[in-house]
Amino acid sequence: MTKFDIITIFPKTIEEYINTGIVRIAREKGLVEINVHDLRKWTTDKHKTVDDTPYGGGPGMIMKIEPIYKAIKELKKENTLVAITTPKGEQLKQKKLVEFSKEKDLHMIILCGRYEGFDQRIHDYLVDYEFSVGEYVLSGGELPALVLVDGITRLISGVLGNESSLEEETFNEDFLEYPQYTKPEIFNGWSVPKVLLSGNHKEIEKFRKKGLKMV
Repeated sequence: MTKFDIITIFPKTIEEYINTGIVRIAREKGLVEINVHDLRKWTTDKHKTVDDTPYGGGPGMIMKIEPIYKAIKELKKENTLVAITTPKGEQLKQKKLVEFSKEKDLHMIILCGRYEGFDQRIHDYLVDYEFSVGEYVLSGGELPALVLVDGITRLISGVLGNESSLEEETFNEDFLEYPQYTKPEIFNGWSVPKVLLSGNHKEIEKFRKKGLKMV
């Protein structure tokens, strides 16, 4: 079974998402286990402090190494991969998601960043995989963590009701998906292409291939 342990200071953000849609179904089927942890659980002071000012000065606050080290030490197993969300990380691609989805008994700890980032020693000594979901900055790592979890989960065998849809899915074989339509045939004067209504599967296939675009 694929297992995720997500460490965050905003656990409700993660919990709300994983209790809906495909991820919820995967959990109910017993194909994925997702545990959400509040990083403050591993703090020792009465204020449950997870950040502090940077050495050398500068704006913002930095996430401290001590609680993260304790969290990883408690959760990590022999086969665990520790992932961290960071704008400086490898940009997440579909091929990487497929690679992860095929790993037997994958256990991943995901650290969700906040503030001005992590103490560099976390990157240097505690992390196996650093990833980003794009060349932009977000308020925190919760959204990228959910992108990673969702992207892997839906590729696991048995999760989707119609697995054949994965064969023609967006970004497979470096192509975007062809344009698709559904009822009504005409809306507001805008019509569905006649070839899709023809029943001629050969012409429909040609139409769809023409509509594909390279990534």
